[in-house]
Amino acid sequence: MEQEFEEREGDINDSLRRFEAMLVKQERQFFDLDVYERFVEHYLGEGDLEKAFQAAEAGLENFPYALELMLDKAQILANFSRFDESLELLERAGLFNPGDLDVQYMQGTVLNMAGRFEESVQVLEDMLDNTDDKDDIYFQIGQSYQNWGKYDEAINCYKKAIDLNMANENALYELSFCFDVTGELEASLPYYKGLIDKDPYSYHAWYNLGITYSKLTRFEEAAEAYEYATIIKDDFASAHFNLGNTYMNLGQFEKAEGCYRTTLLHEEPTADTYCHLGASLEKQDRLPEAIREYREAVRLDNMWDEAWYGIGVCLSESGKWYEALPFLQKAIKLNDNNAEYYLALAETEYKIGNVVSSVEAFEKAASVDPSNPDVYLVWSLVPFDQGNFDKANDIIQLGLEELPKEADLYYRSAVYLIHAGMYREALIQLEAALTLDYNGHLQLFEFFPELEKQKALYKIIQQYKAE
Repeated sequence: MEQEFEEREGDINDSLRRFEAMLVKQERQFFDLDVYERFVEHYLGEGDLEKAFQAAEAGLENFPYALELMLDKAQILANFSRFDESLELLERAGLFNPGDLDVQYMQGTVLNMAGRFEESVQVLEDMLDNTDDKDDIYFQIGQSYQNWGKYDEAINCYKKAIDLNMANENALYELSFCFDVTGELEASLPYYKGLIDKDPYSYHAWYNLGITYSKLTRFEEAAEAYEYATIIKDDFASAHFNLGNTYMNLGQFEKAEGCYRTTLLHEEPTADTYCHLGASLEKQDRLPEAIREYREAVRLDNMWDEAWYGIGVCLSESGKWYEALPFLQKAIKLNDNNAEYYLALAETEYKIGNVVSSVEAFEKAASVDPSNPDVYLVWSLVPFDQGNFDKANDIIQLGLEELPKEADLYYRSAVYLIHAGMYREALIQLEAALTLDYNGHLQLFEFFPELEKQKALYKIIQQYKAE
């Protein structure tokens, strides 16, 4: 009895060792039901589905009618995409435990996973009259509709879940996603404001209002909403983090830094948060501090490519080009589908004098993301710096083939053509640029420090405005 108490209440490591030895030797040992249940819980917590499955099976050999083990095994089978076996086991569990809501609930979720959405909705709807946790059932019905592609029905279900429980974070999150997918973000604002009118202290409602404003790029209003969420719940890590991102978009980098540091106080530190903190410091030109935070991100997750990239960029910006190269190369090795990484590598190679390697990296950037105008704008600066204005313009023309409505490319083409003495052609490019984005003309003056040339350009631009 004392030993049984120790196994139930104390450390089960000894039991786990005996169980794993039993698996290796293919022997049979008997454990109490709650010990088998704790085995499964332990392995699921470790992410070891195979061992969790073996523990559930071993337990069911000794306790064939144990509901908890049947549910565990059914869930693991579903995770292995063995849906028919999972549903068959749940059917048997229902026979032994008629009317059990946990069985019905799992049947609904497994049918959803199996793509049998109509059956999933039916099973879950049948539960509504027999449970007090209606908000969770509505959420799961919403999940089935969402996976079915029926977003309007999903939105209605998530709203019902939130009406019953405004703290249902999952429903609020998925509702925001569905509004985004259906293009109803603007129309969703009154809904969130209505939730706040009902409960001004609902930090979840303020937070989701912030998310919606962020997606609409209304960053001032997003910041205000996130700030309210953090005032109501000062340890709301996600709100502090999103507020930091919003301040980054507003160019308020010092405030963003403060938000990321607060985030680290209220949740388990992650490579992502340290990377964002590093970026906020980088934007403030505090490069050694930024590098330190990026290194902390790498320490937490050696595969976090953004951190390697961040270190490389900071070293490159500090003029330490040779030191920067291996960090940028490591970022590309981890993620070879990011044009920004190739751009940084190309610029660094060029600074070192590796022109061939630089051009290769620019070409790779254009291949990876041909719709990124920065690729052509930065790449064209290489021949421009060498005085090869025709080549610089050729690169811009490559960009215009991909992006015929990108004003910045027309402006840059005008710059290179003026330098090449091709004024008539430059005027054509300038007129196209002014048509697409008149206010973008200020970038021209960065390339012409001579006041006389600036005045001549300004006269043309003013004439165009007058027209």
